[in-house]
This record gives sequence, C-alpha cells and structure tokens, in this order.
Amino acid sequence: MSTEAGGRANQLRRTRKDLLQAAARLTSQGRHPSLEEIAEEAMVSRATAYRHFPDVTALLVEASLDIDTPQAEEVFRGAPREDPVARLERVDAAFDRMIRDNEVALRLMLRHTLERSVRRGRRNGDASTPVRQNRRTPLIEAALEPARREFRPAALKTLTRALALVIGTEAMLALKDVLQLDEAEARRVRRWAIRALVDAARKPGAGT
Repeated sequence: MSTEAGGRANQLRRTRKDLLQAAARLTSQGRHPSLEEIAEEAMVSRATAYRHFPDVTALLVEASLDIDTPQAEEVFRGAPREDPVARLERVDAAFDRMIRDNEVALRLMLRHTLERSVRRGRRNGDASTPVRQNRRTPLIEAALEPARREFRPAALKTLTRALALVIGTEAMLALKDVLQLDEAEARRVRRWAIRALVDAARKPGAGT
C-alpha cells in the first residue's frame, strides 16, 4: 500500500470512528438523532456519513456496540505481562461477555455489513471505505505487546491476524450456529486455538 493510500485509509477509519462517537454523545443525551444530526455533530458532510453507513439505524446499532467495547485498562488490570496466552484469554473473555450482552445488536450489525458489502460489489464502489470497525485488533495487539520480542515480526503480524479469526463475533456464530456448541465447549475450543496459534508463532520460521 502506498503512503498516500495508507493515509486515506487511516482518514476513513478516523471519520468512521468520529461518526460512532458523535452518535454515542447524542444518544447519551436521551435523543434519537437523525443521520444528518450525527454528521453535523461529527463535523462531516451528510454525503460522508452515508458513505460509511447506509442509514441511521445501522449507525446507532454500531454506536451502542462501540460504547460497550472492552477497554485495555480494565482487561489487563493485574494481568501477567510475561504470559501472552493468559493475556489473550482475558481478551477472549472480555469479548465473550460483550457478545453475549449484545448478541441481537451484533447480529443486526452483521446483517447491515453483509447488505452493504453486496451493494458495494454490485456498484463497484470505493473499496477503501471500511464497512466494519476493527475493535478486536487493538486489544489483541495490547495483549501481545509485552511479549513481542518472543516472535519474529512477520510471525507476530500473522499471529495477530489469525487471532482475530478466533476472538470476536464471527467465531461466536461458527461455534454457536454452525457447530451448535454450548458456551463452555465453545470457550474450550477458542482457548485451545489461542494457545495453538501462539505456540505455532513461536516456532522458527513462523510467519514467513
């Protein structure tokens, strides 16, 4: 990715985050704002808001999830710095609680995301505009940060991406809807996968 393209992608992510935070501020005041009001609060144009969200319902649903996203300071309070698996298990537990508390909203968000992806494919629109907020990767990176010297840079990057497949809403759907596992068994499978991925990333030549 070129420097210019990377800068545009970062700006699009910041704009999307600004819209979510603006929606959260307005709803915390007891309001049910329109997309135009949220755009004004975020200091972006109405067209920009519609570029990121198809309608106000999709934006408000995701804003409610953004508020409930686990924060690093609470997840890692008292966590051992030298044990990346234990730290990642804390991230998994925090997202598991968040997902169970917001399952209906998360399923609605996924529906909006899939619908938007289909529309984007049909009109061949701007693929650089993100359709989802990446909430899991910052916490995964924070979990791995104290142990980053244990991994080759390429292995650390691959490990971070692989863990994003195990931790989060999509894993819940696969384990619950497809495999029909109960919560205890789903948790056991996720923890096994987390440890296996960390072990694999530590092997010589991993990530290359």
